[in-house]
Amino acid sequence: MDILTYTEAHHRFRERLREFCETEIMPHVDQWENDHIVPREIWQKMGRGGFLCPTLPAAYGGLGGDFIHCLIVTEELSRTMQTGLAAGLHSDVVVPYIEAFGSDEQKRTYLPGCVSGDCITAVAMTEPGAGSDVAGMATTAVEDGGAVVLNGSKTFISNGVICDLVVLAAKDPAVENKHQAVSLYVVEAGTPGFEKGTQLEKMGWHSQDTAELFFTNCRIPKRNRLGEKGAGFFMLMGKLQQERLVCCMGGVVAAERILEYTMAHCRRTTVGGKPLSKSQAVQFALVEMATEAKLGRTFMEKLIAEHMAGENIIVETSMAKYWSTDLANRMANRALDIVGEEGARESCLLTRALRDARVMSIFAGTNEIMKGIAAKFMGL
Repeated sequence: MDILTYTEAHHRFRERLREFCETEIMPHVDQWENDHIVPREIWQKMGRGGFLCPTLPAAYGGLGGDFIHCLIVTEELSRTMQTGLAAGLHSDVVVPYIEAFGSDEQKRTYLPGCVSGDCITAVAMTEPGAGSDVAGMATTAVEDGGAVVLNGSKTFISNGVICDLVVLAAKDPAVENKHQAVSLYVVEAGTPGFEKGTQLEKMGWHSQDTAELFFTNCRIPKRNRLGEKGAGFFMLMGKLQQERLVCCMGGVVAAERILEYTMAHCRRTTVGGKPLSKSQAVQFALVEMATEAKLGRTFMEKLIAEHMAGENIIVETSMAKYWSTDLANRMANRALDIVGEEGARESCLLTRALRDARVMSIFAGTNEIMKGIAAKFMGL
């Protein structure tokens, strides 16, 4: 029995996106890995195809789709074996803050560009001294007449180089309650006092432009605040369920792609005149990997269905985030054991998969943080 129901519109959307990936993305992946960035025109082509922010209503240029459209984008982009085109971050993590908490003016100003790919977004929470501890951030936002003055720095910001708009979390230093001190603001690239730092060199996700962001007496209008003052922490917490589900989707589909690649390698590689896939030891390993991938797929789809039904599954998505990204790591390591010396070559896609999978257990709240959240809700 299928957990998720796919419509004909979903199937057509997938077919169009798969064709787009084959013609516009896959031929250029190696170049983007070397350049450490995805060209802006690819974002714009994604937008013209209707592949960015598919859940936004037609009034802003979106398809008015559902979260299954988001899953399809994650699945099809994973087939390209690149992580630089962070459409899931843009469409499913950052833009929902503007859609949910933005004023009518903010929505009219920014959402059409987010759909078209002309306005690429980033979210700035992580700081040098505060990663998963959002309430412990040091970046400040001080009101001065009709303006807000921002000071501080953010680090490990995905889309940090190419972004046109940042959803920034900052605190009012005059408010003692750290959970009521945080507000969210939208800051446009090019605003005086907002500077993008040097692009960070990372172990994996080489084609993703990750950077530090600096705010030095950066003045923005008060109207750039999202929602009520002091509500930022609770806005962030309210959106973490979807963010962690997006991470779970990334982990599961990465594991599935690793399995597909490994099985294909074993079928075409011969040892002693026989395909490697005929070795009993290899067969057992692949069956175990396939079992874990199916478990992950079932868990993920169940959570997607519950999320679409509006259920509170923050504990389950925390579990899913850590388990699925750990799964991608286990699969990559085991796949490299199976392919042997081939995996030592930089040209082997499993080498890239291993590097990229390792990063997944760190971002969006480390997997240790995810376990701590689950333990707390379990009464431990």
